[in-house]
Amino acid sequence: MAGTHTVARITEISARSEKSFEDAIRVGVERAASTLRHVQGAWVKDQKVEIEEGRIVAWTVMLAITFVLED
Repeated sequence: MAGTHTVARITEISARSEKSFEDAIRVGVERAASTLRHVQGAWVKDQKVEIEEGRIVAWTVMLAITFVLED
């Protein structure tokens, strides 16, 4: 039986930004893509903010990064 098979791995990373959740996601995905080959997607598993004196000072996301394993 001939066919194409793909196996992917999922790894979790945390990314932080002092701008926004969107920026934290971008930072995390760009960093993952610079280290891992064949990054296919990311799932935002969790989000949190850091607060100082009643103001948000940083946004953090937990990402599950999916990448395809090479043969």
